[in-house]
Amino acid sequence: MGYAVFFLVILLSNIIQGITGFAGTILAMPPSLMLVGYDTAKPVLNVLGLLSGIYVFAGHRKHVCWGELKKIVAVMAAGIVGGIFLKGFFAGRERALYALLGLFVVCLSLQGLHKLWRDWLGTQEDAAAGAEAAAEAKAAAGAKTAEAKAAAEGKAAGPDKAGLYLLLGLAGIVHGIFVSGGPLLIGYLTKRIQDKVSFRATISTVWVVLNTIILLDDIRSGLWNPELVKIQVASIPFLLAGMAVGSRLYAKMSQRLFMLITYVLLFVSGISLLIK
Repeated sequence: MGYAVFFLVILLSNIIQGITGFAGTILAMPPSLMLVGYDTAKPVLNVLGLLSGIYVFAGHRKHVCWGELKKIVAVMAAGIVGGIFLKGFFAGRERALYALLGLFVVCLSLQGLHKLWRDWLGTQEDAAAGAEAAAEAKAAAGAKTAEAKAAAEGKAAGPDKAGLYLLLGLAGIVHGIFVSGGPLLIGYLTKRIQDKVSFRATISTVWVVLNTIILLDDIRSGLWNPELVKIQVASIPFLLAGMAVGSRLYAKMSQRLFMLITYVLLFVSGISLLIK
């Protein structure tokens, strides 16, 4: 019964993963830990995150913002190494770490939702429709437009730049321990890439690189055995079904709705960590 519910959790969480390119693992992790335990949930969800990243990358690689990707991978990879070393220190203290992370994520999501609300109040419906059309045009332009925008925002950010890189480092540490660095990475990426196509393609490619590092460490640690491989293989159809449904829903969403869902999912992720 526990594994049946675990596979259902994988299906539902990967519908969300298919829409946004993130949140699948962090939404699945709390119930999965309760259903099958850390030594099963963490490696299985890590590989599923890797496969979902490949799924999105295969269809949208032209939209990857390579400049941002290089920075993210470099900083988060260092954080992941730190997280792997800290894993032993936090043994038995995961609840406190989840609570702190959850509180931070909730604050981050509320800040983003407040900004969306403020922008909506200050924009007339006709102007919003024009912005919607402009967003679609930017999506067609691909990653170069996104990189130019990210560079412009980086210059405007000024003093916030150090804070954003700190956010990436923390995301790497959390990802190394729990494969759940997504919310913190979103805190960085939403300020760097506004185009939804490049956003989704870039974050999915990040998971391909980083989850491969974690997979290698899980193999080194001896977590993988024949029973775990069977569970992993059985979980893949649920991943593919969820991603397929999510991808169809994603194609029909406006830029504003995409950002709204992103921040709402951050809020849900934070709450799930607080009540775990």
